[in-house]
Amino acid sequence: MNQDRRQIIVKEIDHWRRSKLLPDQYCDFLLNLYADQDTIQSSKEQHNTVGKAIAAVQKATGMQWFLTFGTFTLISFVVLYFNEFHPLLQMGVIALGTVVFLRIGQRLRSRNETAGLAITGTGMLLLLGGGLYMLNIHGLEHWGWKTGLLAFSSVFWIIYGIAARIPALHLSGWLATVLVYAWLLSEFTSNSKWYEIQLYWLPIACLFGWGSWFVHRWSKPVSAVLFVTCSLVWFMPELYAVMFADDTAWLQLQLIIKIAIAGGLLFLMRKRWMVWVA
Repeated sequence: MNQDRRQIIVKEIDHWRRSKLLPDQYCDFLLNLYADQDTIQSSKEQHNTVGKAIAAVQKATGMQWFLTFGTFTLISFVVLYFNEFHPLLQMGVIALGTVVFLRIGQRLRSRNETAGLAITGTGMLLLLGGGLYMLNIHGLEHWGWKTGLLAFSSVFWIIYGIAARIPALHLSGWLATVLVYAWLLSEFTSNSKWYEIQLYWLPIACLFGWGSWFVHRWSKPVSAVLFVTCSLVWFMPELYAVMFADDTAWLQLQLIIKIAIAGGLLFLMRKRWMVWVA
């Protein structure tokens, strides 16, 4: 029997199972005859999942149905009439939604780390995206408002990332802070020389490097995040020059020299910085 006909028969058996045309034990017997073991296992798992879902729906109480549809109705109402709310109420809705996502994500992480982090990330994006949406609908288009919102979000990400032990969120907070700093530099400085741009960033890279050394005795994950941030800020002058500077004549040479310096420092201090991050 060729593979195509075998698949057709397996689909028919699955249809008989779902339609209750044959008892489950007969369907399992037929699957053992016509399907390979992977297909059998997949079919059983799918059937078990659907069966559990159906059983959960059948056993749901009236209060559970009411809460489910009530929650869906409330969410639909908020989404449809969000623009009509008072600004304070809009802020409250965004804050409450963020807290709910973070709470669910934290509880879910104990069972499924990936799903929990996804829910937590959704909450953080809701905080930033909802804030930007509010600024847009109220006509607050000045760069200062957006910079302030991004700065607030970055600080919150850093604090929550450290407290909840989420290094990716902690790192995202520092990267957002670096973006805020670059934004401020672009607004308040102009026609900067190449050495001035280096002086804008290199002391900050050294500060992050010192911070990585300072906190490694208490928290290796935090130290690792600071070390990665230090490495990224080390090359920020070149990226900043590409985006905002007018004179980029020596940019390639600067980049090669800094790569060589960074490589040499990492090699000479390898026994120290590996202790900070490992």
